[in-house]
Amino acid sequence: MRAVVQRVLEAFVRVGMEEVGRIGPGLLVFVGVGPEDGMEDVRVLTDKVAHLRIFPDDQDRMNRSVMDTGGGVLVVSQFTLLGDCRKGRRPSYAGAAEPGLARSLYEAFVERMRDYPVQVASGRFQENMRVHLVNDGPVTLLLDSRKHF
Repeated sequence: MRAVVQRVLEAFVRVGMEEVGRIGPGLLVFVGVGPEDGMEDVRVLTDKVAHLRIFPDDQDRMNRSVMDTGGGVLVVSQFTLLGDCRKGRRPSYAGAAEPGLARSLYEAFVERMRDYPVQVASGRFQENMRVHLVNDGPVTLLLDSRKHF
């Protein structure tokens, strides 16, 4: 399971003209699921996202987590994170999970984030979404549950 985490001042996601999720300051998290992923990958990544110390403290050092700041987390599914661009010019998505597994683990990710003291919003799985954000920093990190933290 992969995640791209961006520190934001605000972020929201629309499906068509409908806004389906919005947060103020916090984290925008794009999540991609691989075919070998399971609940342990969900646990590893949600724990890492909740506890990442990437918000400034009083000395402007990245020392605080989203929980410390009272921020929100907007979770958006993104199968293209599993794209392989090593050959040719068109990415291969053979490394992405089939939709049934991907949906269940994406939804588990969203639900497990709700176990933490943060506001959680989400996009809609397998929809064409418009994601709007104001990146703060910018701070952007790539997490992979298959790499040891």
